[in-house]
Amino acid sequence: MSDWLWQSASDLGRAIGAGRIDPVDLAETYLEAARGHEYGPRIYARLTPDRARAEAMAARDRAKNGTRRGLLDGVPISWKDLFDTAGVVTEAGSMLLEGRVPDTDAEVLQRATRAGLTCLGKTHMSELAFAGLGMNPAYGGNTDPEPGTPPNVNDPALAPGGSSSGAAASVAFGLAPAGIGSDTGGSVRVPAAWNDLVGLKTTHGRLSLQGVVPLAESFDTIGPLCRSVEDCAELLAVMEGGKAADLRGASLQGTRFLILEPYASDVREAPGKGFSDAVARLARAGAEITTGTVSGIAEAMDLSPVLFATEGYGTWREVIEAAPDKMYVRILDRFRGGAAFSAPDYVAAWRRLRVLRQVWAAETAHYDAVLLPTVPNLPPPIDRLMADADFYVSENLLTLRNTRVGNLMGLCGLTLPTGVPSCGVMMLAAPGADERLLRLGAAAEAALA
Repeated sequence: MSDWLWQSASDLGRAIGAGRIDPVDLAETYLEAARGHEYGPRIYARLTPDRARAEAMAARDRAKNGTRRGLLDGVPISWKDLFDTAGVVTEAGSMLLEGRVPDTDAEVLQRATRAGLTCLGKTHMSELAFAGLGMNPAYGGNTDPEPGTPPNVNDPALAPGGSSSGAAASVAFGLAPAGIGSDTGGSVRVPAAWNDLVGLKTTHGRLSLQGVVPLAESFDTIGPLCRSVEDCAELLAVMEGGKAADLRGASLQGTRFLILEPYASDVREAPGKGFSDAVARLARAGAEITTGTVSGIAEAMDLSPVLFATEGYGTWREVIEAAPDKMYVRILDRFRGGAAFSAPDYVAAWRRLRVLRQVWAAETAHYDAVLLPTVPNLPPPIDRLMADADFYVSENLLTLRNTRVGNLMGLCGLTLPTGVPSCGVMMLAAPGADERLLRLGAAAEAALA
């Protein structure tokens, strides 16, 4: 059964359908692995064994009587701790929400449950989802990062990437077949890249945010972290209540990609190598690849502080200022940065961003997707991040730089492993083109294998 821990969600679902795996045995295998793993308490904020067993028993009955609800019926997955779970503490990684117990599930969790998936538990995350490094020292009294900071699969001493850090670690360490996270500025794609996984940022508004603890609802999106593009496609369909993208026959022949400068080349050595090697393989598979830039992208990036921090602080100001000592100081400072901008600043920034999104759409219309290294830097050491405030701030901003392009422009995005540890290649496609992006991703995945 231990080999189940390293299979994709879709492969596990096929095995359940063929009668080779009992969903109850599968759930127990993952629960036991999570309880017994040395990093289990740093990955899962809490397990939901009673719920998992009940859902697995129902899935077993459906498998026996031929009434399975879909490919993933009976497959257990993890959920980032900002998705409301009825009767289970949901704190969004923040001591400000300590002991918060919602009455109902988030809508996407309701849909997953109706599709027969099993809820394993809630994973640790960056505090209120407002950091790209994946650390959460708030649970350690602001001095010890370990209790709420998941490990990086390539080196536990390095940052795991965030804010969906536990979601990524749950999959990378074999403690869940897939994890559900959120992405406001890169929070699915960064931890997926740093832990050698596939991560999907869905188009904003594609999936319901009802019952999801917000950061900046104008940018918040939901997405899966998985072992394969197929898993991402299946989980998007599950959370939407629709049909998965048809990935059969996906090919890169005749596709056109734009490598976006200066963000593709202004990266550190290892991410640069992983990206260039990946691009070469995509080209050999038939993709036509051009290097260039898009007018106004630098201006859009400069709008980030007024857009993200202002909305985040506006959402959380009263809660934060009622008990600021409960927050990790670096994240507290980042939220409070939103107070520097006025309402007219915020409105003007959004008006300008909408114009720049139109420019982006016009100048990228001839391409199937834009290519970038997912993250410009490698995971930094947690010890140094804790000791050096300037290093923390600069690394956090750099970590989120490339992924933020997708959020600012309202795009869907997919990161794939390159084969270089903790280095991903990211494809960004037009809003609403999630299925097309997944087909491109399936073809790219085969080329990169």
